[in-house]
Amino acid sequence: MTWSELEHAQDWIVFEDNLGEYLSIDETSLSQGELYTVVTNKAAKGKKGSLVAIVKGTVSDSVIKVLQKIPKNKRNRVKEVTLDLAPTMERIVTRSFPNARLVADRFHVQQLATDAVQQLRVEYRWQAIEQENKEMDLAKEQHLKHVPDILENGDTVKQLLARSRYLLFKDQPKWTPSQNQRAEILFRLFPQLKVAYDLSRKLSRIFTKTKDKGVGFTKLAHWYNEVENAGINSFKTVSRSIQNHYINILNYFDNRSTNASAESFNAKIKALRTQFRGVRNISFFMYRLTKIYA
Repeated sequence: MTWSELEHAQDWIVFEDNLGEYLSIDETSLSQGELYTVVTNKAAKGKKGSLVAIVKGTVSDSVIKVLQKIPKNKRNRVKEVTLDLAPTMERIVTRSFPNARLVADRFHVQQLATDAVQQLRVEYRWQAIEQENKEMDLAKEQHLKHVPDILENGDTVKQLLARSRYLLFKDQPKWTPSQNQRAEILFRLFPQLKVAYDLSRKLSRIFTKTKDKGVGFTKLAHWYNEVENAGINSFKTVSRSIQNHYINILNYFDNRSTNASAESFNAKIKALRTQFRGVRNISFFMYRLTKIYA
């Protein structure tokens, strides 16, 4: 009850002494889907001194107003901030830390490509379900028992598409023998899905294996061309998103910085929330976060 931050803890808390040269910014949910913007110091590695600020909401003007409570000379020392692809986060960082280089998190970029693959898989699955429904209706009209076509691995087409979800997240060398067989059938029946999978893995390898910024720029340009030639709508959306953020994405190759520290910190917040069985008193929850991480 004597905590100096208690009066405004539900809305924001700031610890200017924890400000470092390399930061992460992300959003997290504390209670009932209520979002908070969290700024953390990478140098603290998720321990005491990690927490720079937590601000209720993700509205850029509100977050900027709170972060500007930190003296400008301290904010000007920040060299780099990692963030996701949200324009609100970019605006917050640009206005709050004017000298910082913005680095788009590579895992968010890769997730866009993975989601595009899964979207195509789900579309094919709905088509397979609809086709099965038509075949069942036809069998009823003819007073026959519907017998679905069984593929060589024992799956129906609908099951094949449902059970292929996880293998599409992984590189081929990591597939199990059954996943190899399932992928072979899947890509034979749906060649466009093979094209989408290859595009997703190529993008991942660009970030994994490229160390030079110029080489990364060239490889991404070649990848754009492959996306255009593939003609897959979801991947065209991914490529446009990358083009809109290409400067921040290319900045990754300078220090290979990611937002993993922010994701790790969010996981710690969720673990503490689980320990409390939810957040009934936000001010007290903030107080606990302060004692542990600030």
